[in-house]
Amino acid sequence: MDLNISAITEAVLKALEKTNANEGDIPLGISNRHVHLSREHVEVLFGAGYELTPFKDLVQPGQYACKEQLTIVGPSLRPIEKVRVLGPVRSASQVEISRTDAFTLKVSPPVRESGKIEGSAPITLIGPKGVVTLKEGCIIANRHIHMSLEDGEKFGVKDNEYVDVDAVGARRTRFFDVQVRVHKDFRLEMHLDTDDANAAGLKNGDKLSIVR
Repeated sequence: MDLNISAITEAVLKALEKTNANEGDIPLGISNRHVHLSREHVEVLFGAGYELTPFKDLVQPGQYACKEQLTIVGPSLRPIEKVRVLGPVRSASQVEISRTDAFTLKVSPPVRESGKIEGSAPITLIGPKGVVTLKEGCIIANRHIHMSLEDGEKFGVKDNEYVDVDAVGARRTRFFDVQVRVHKDFRLEMHLDTDDANAAGLKNGDKLSIVR
């Protein structure tokens, strides 16, 4: 029997590629500009003893959008209004924007993991009761995926690994250097900012796949 080993190998590789591409679709959550506040800054911006008002639960347990919104201002003095506050309160205030927002504000935020604000860009927050100028705290959030422990095992990745991710659609795109965050309390979701999502023609709930 005459076997074409090359043809068989190619067929197997294509089958594996197709299987891997469809394995474990990851839902997308698009992250618009938003603010995280410390307890101190909540009271400066909204008044002594003020408590943030939950408006909508987010996918990640314990995280929620608040009814409260702020105005943010950079060196351009061109304000961006109605920037949503996310809860709960944090140990340090942080503003997450897109590169497009950075051009409007004329700030130079680094691309960072959320919470890593040392040496990041300054920005001013304006609330109904006061103003806070952060010496650091403005970042562009890095591309990242939240996973539970079970999801980490399923995808064969560990916390703080970096992977490449494909978005297949009208504007097929590959996202490189996507940070994976694995934690027992996380739910499966990839986060992109509005610039990345718009460039790839993506919307909330679209499915993406880790490149094997």
